Amino acid sequence: MLKIAVANIIQIIKALNTYLAQRRLSKSEKFGTSAASNKESFLNGDSKEYIEDMYKAWLRDPSSVHASWDAYFRERDYQRPPTLEPVLVKKQLAPTNTPKTTVRTAATAPSVSNPASPKEIDEHLNVQAIIRSYQVRGHLVARTNPLYEMFDINDKTTSLSEKFGKSPPEVIRYHKIESSMMNTPFLLPESTRIGGSETSLPLKEIVKRLELAYCRHIGIEYMYINDVERCNWLREHFEVPGVVSLNKAEKRLLLTRLARAVLFEKFLQRKWPSEKRFGIEGCEIMIPCIKTIIDTCSQLDGEMIILGMAHRGRLNVLANICRKPLKKIFAQFHGLEPEDEGSGDVKYHLGVYAERKNNVTNKMVKIVLVANPSHLEEGHSVCQGRVRAEQFYLNDDEQKKVIPILMHGDAAFCGEGICYETINLSNLTNYKTGGTIHIVVNNQIGFTTDPRFSRSAPYCTDIAKVVNAPVFHVNSDDPESAIYVSKIAAMWRQKFKTDVVIDIVCYRKHGHNEADEPMFTQPVLYTKIKGMKNVWEKYCEAAKQQGIVTDAEINAYRDTYDKICELEFAKAAKETTVRFGDWIDSPWKHFFKNKDMTKCEPTGVSLDVIKHIATKFSTPPPGDFLIHKNLQRILRLRMDMVKNETIDWALGEALTFGSLLKEGVHVRLSGEDVERGTFSHRHHVLHHQTKDKTRYTYLRDLYPDQASYTVSNSPISEYGVLGFEHGYSMVNPHSLIIWEAQFGDFANNGQTMFDTMICSGQSKWIRQCGMVCLLPHGLEGQGPEHSSARVERYLELCADDPDYLPPDFTNLAMKQLFDINWIVANCTTPANYFHLLRRQIKLPFRKPLMLMTPKSLLRHPEARSNFSEMKEGWGCFDSCEKLFGH
Repeated sequence: MLKIAVANIIQIIKALNTYLAQRRLSKSEKFGTSAASNKESFLNGDSKEYIEDMYKAWLRDPSSVHASWDAYFRERDYQRPPTLEPVLVKKQLAPTNTPKTTVRTAATAPSVSNPASPKEIDEHLNVQAIIRSYQVRGHLVARTNPLYEMFDINDKTTSLSEKFGKSPPEVIRYHKIESSMMNTPFLLPESTRIGGSETSLPLKEIVKRLELAYCRHIGIEYMYINDVERCNWLREHFEVPGVVSLNKAEKRLLLTRLARAVLFEKFLQRKWPSEKRFGIEGCEIMIPCIKTIIDTCSQLDGEMIILGMAHRGRLNVLANICRKPLKKIFAQFHGLEPEDEGSGDVKYHLGVYAERKNNVTNKMVKIVLVANPSHLEEGHSVCQGRVRAEQFYLNDDEQKKVIPILMHGDAAFCGEGICYETINLSNLTNYKTGGTIHIVVNNQIGFTTDPRFSRSAPYCTDIAKVVNAPVFHVNSDDPESAIYVSKIAAMWRQKFKTDVVIDIVCYRKHGHNEADEPMFTQPVLYTKIKGMKNVWEKYCEAAKQQGIVTDAEINAYRDTYDKICELEFAKAAKETTVRFGDWIDSPWKHFFKNKDMTKCEPTGVSLDVIKHIATKFSTPPPGDFLIHKNLQRILRLRMDMVKNETIDWALGEALTFGSLLKEGVHVRLSGEDVERGTFSHRHHVLHHQTKDKTRYTYLRDLYPDQASYTVSNSPISEYGVLGFEHGYSMVNPHSLIIWEAQFGDFANNGQTMFDTMICSGQSKWIRQCGMVCLLPHGLEGQGPEHSSARVERYLELCADDPDYLPPDFTNLAMKQLFDINWIVANCTTPANYFHLLRRQIKLPFRKPLMLMTPKSLLRHPEARSNFSEMKEGWGCFDSCEKLFGH
């Protein structure tokens, strides 16, 4: 018995070594044919003797071996005859939703006189390795590319080997199982769900079911996820036989939605054949996928969907997802002058906000499409900030009501750094949004560049693995599979609150835009594409074979939709102007109502409020919270200032935040090291000196009915975090959202966000923003990247025409503030800082504030203000006059 037990352990170790070697295999190697060298094997010639010695010692005295060996030998239960059952795992590592299996009893187990042979054990472990091979690498041979030969959509039972004549499969030969074993039944391990309610299957059926699950039109990547429950959940939704299917009603709904997506593009192509519109021909299935996600999220408590995307397919999304009136979309093609002030923007950059009833759930759903510049992925971090803010104001603590969906191009998703900066926020406490559903329009080209020249990874989606997001690669010309993975992606997001990726492998019917000639650079590819039928036509043929739809119904729907488009086209021809205000993606209800745009409310506060906040901010945390001795000194100095009614920079900032919190204004401060402050001056978050991860945050308990205060260190990111905070600031004008650069010079990492979003957002999209950027600067000997915030750059972006002055000089200062793109300021006293930040809320409109903040002045004895400079009656425009008489 000991010999068999040791052999069993050795076989397990061999299996583990095989698995480790498999994980090191390059994805570019042919599936199941190349073995990796196992140079790191922990099984050597001494292992058998070592295990025997350990086992003998354990038999004599279990306490004589390490606790891990004791637990292992106990769990293996070597006192009974060995069987072919899978090795049991500890309860805390076991899946919580394992299928029911038939456990062998003593009557059915091999007897001591006839135990399982090492060969049988080896065969059983090889079968487990085969199962794992498909789970890990099945996606490599899945038929996800619509440009290659596909399975018949209506045929759900033909496997990869049967379709392409590989029998026995190469993976079987690789694991050295003889073809004569194909009809031999094997017990199924708990790591698979291909059996459904069955506990054993013939090897031939095991392989077939694995190929049906992993090697048809869906390729699944998930085995890097380090959570057993999540892996088993995915197996239950992809491995169980027959689970990937739609009923008749779902198929008819899919036909209808697919028809709208395809016919909309055809109508635009017919009316404006040479006009740039960045259509989605070749990936029209994206529209039904998004609608399916919205349906599923609505069923699972979703109330608001926030979409972020670049230009490709945006018009189709506006028409068929957001239901923007077609006449307004068509009017954009006529080159009409805008009614609104500002530059406006091209039609495929515009956003929208809509509320509509979901026809599947009969619930109202808010849909937001965030406006985006030409920089493909830039709007995605903005979208995430928008989602987080909506969740905050809706008290969506479970993060189930507001769901982000981001659409990407394949080249941009793997090529642009903003994608990683945004994905990296997904699990951070003060930035996560409960998971994002990513949809990649993988048309296998970036403008004119092939994937082999644009990425180093096997897949454009590999970036998602850093956050353990499952990836579903799906063939765009199999609509039913695409709809199914969309539903599963939405369920995953609502259940596990993490990111998930749908990689729609498709093609691009035209060039980069409709006027571009793709045959210059991809002649072979586009010769193939020119002969492709669109996905609606293909699916109509499949649906007719199933008896889902008739030719008459197909023709009737085509005619009906064309009539709708022609009617809206005629209405659009009567339009004389366009209003970009109709495309605003963040409406502020009632904010501008009954406001005088030339008047600013006073920014001072009462002395009682000043003293109360200053005292609370200068008092050590309650109880036995042990703080650093230097912080004790800082708090004593603060309290001395309070007694003398003077303030330094940090105290002035705290008075600003605290007074706004008292007035019900939400304050959020984010950036690198903002909790302490880059220059160790702020200290809004204190850390217990003997208890790890025990923190105390000032300003959160000033008043029982105050607004919420968030202060959060950000990751080392300017571009992504700056965009996130900009998106956060878009949601509610009654909030003070601040991003602070570690040094002002570092803000240039986010220069694109400044240029295309924060500075020009109002001009392009009639969207105001009141966010504040704090940019520390000062020539104090810290080197060229720690000195200048490049204030000249921000000043250049203040206005389109620096020589323009309002014709009416009455209230000139307010009119100038209203007309410029943003405010650039440099404060030298805490009182200036106090009034300027409070003015951001008191203005009757919203403007971004680029504030050059000091370094040495933070503690300079001359850079002080007194309480009287902040009291009621003082304002931002008159403080200089009262102090200096001019």
